[in-house]
Amino acid sequence: MAVEALADTRVVVVNGARQVGKSTLAELIVGRSAGARELYLDDQAVRAAAEADPRAFVRHDGLLMIDEIQRVPELLLAIKREVDRDTRPGRFLLTGSARLLGLRDLPDALPGRAETIELWPLSQGEIDSAADGLVDAVFRLDGRVRMPPCSLTKRDYVARALRGGYPEAVRRDPGRRRARFFDSYVTDLVTRDVQQISDIERPAEMRRLLSVVAARMGTLAVAQSMANDIALPRRTLSRYLDLLELIFVIRRIPAWSSNLTTRAISTPKLIVTDSGLGGRLIGMSEERAKDPVAPVGPLLENFAIGEVARQLTWAEEPVQLFHYRDRDQVEVDMVLEHAAGTVIGIEVKAAETVRGEDFRGGRRGQGRRDRPGRGLPRTASPGEQARRPIPGRNRALRR
Repeated sequence: MAVEALADTRVVVVNGARQVGKSTLAELIVGRSAGARELYLDDQAVRAAAEADPRAFVRHDGLLMIDEIQRVPELLLAIKREVDRDTRPGRFLLTGSARLLGLRDLPDALPGRAETIELWPLSQGEIDSAADGLVDAVFRLDGRVRMPPCSLTKRDYVARALRGGYPEAVRRDPGRRRARFFDSYVTDLVTRDVQQISDIERPAEMRRLLSVVAARMGTLAVAQSMANDIALPRRTLSRYLDLLELIFVIRRIPAWSSNLTTRAISTPKLIVTDSGLGGRLIGMSEERAKDPVAPVGPLLENFAIGEVARQLTWAEEPVQLFHYRDRDQVEVDMVLEHAAGTVIGIEVKAAETVRGEDFRGGRRGQGRRDRPGRGLPRTASPGEQARRPIPGRNRALRR
């Protein structure tokens, strides 16, 4: 995707959380580009040079890769001047661990000059080097997707959810070593990433909020309730949630409604972008999950929603992801809406036994919508259909 974008776009931005492989992907592209140069703003000397003379810093004849561009947002204005002067495609490849449009000090968003590619943690298809294109398949086949028999059990899905998709976590053995990775990741988020983009007075509150968010993953993001849990003013909580979304730790899934669905609740659903991180934050482990009463349902729902959300970033079809819940507590876990108006509902169930009543949300939605659509019962991983792979990403992240 990034290689395709550089062929006709002046500036390509690869955004995503730390440790998802942005730098590795960028290095691969630079290595294949004659005359390319790479600069890393995590290096203090490089950052100082960028701050001292932004215009000179970005001047280069070939492809210039700048890693962690959010460290010096003033560079974006200098890049704008440079690509306006020389309009050739493939001038700049930027990586960032924060959504650039949300940065408070952003001087210019390069409108019309840049394409942004969002990189999530690895999907199940990328980890297994297998097909992974449910989103395109359900719309191409008008919802009539035949899922092949799957040998994975509920315990297998829990193990995958707890593994997550950060390449370093995937490489480590489950247990203490993987847990240490997630613990260090949380510490870096609070002490480094958040502090880079915003001043927070009490970092301990952010750490507590992460645990509260994880405990509510896959549920409605009711701000006042979360604020009460950690004794935070609602205004502060909203700001902290915005920061966590800005650095790709959480994602709020908006509520779906149509003109005829007047009773829909507008509160978004909250997911942790990496289910492995979410599992660690709530203290879930494969051993604990063996208990029949272990609360693995929200973890598996978060896992499935995250897999579908990943596929939206490379899907050929213009599709948006929503959830649905009305005031009667009837809900659909995922609602995929095509730009043409077609709607597909997806139910996620943790039980290995699926009953007809599990799909009452989809049936209710069919009775209320004013546009064509189908419900798709989902009991297998969303990473089992064919997809167009991200060029070089699998190989790069497995080295």
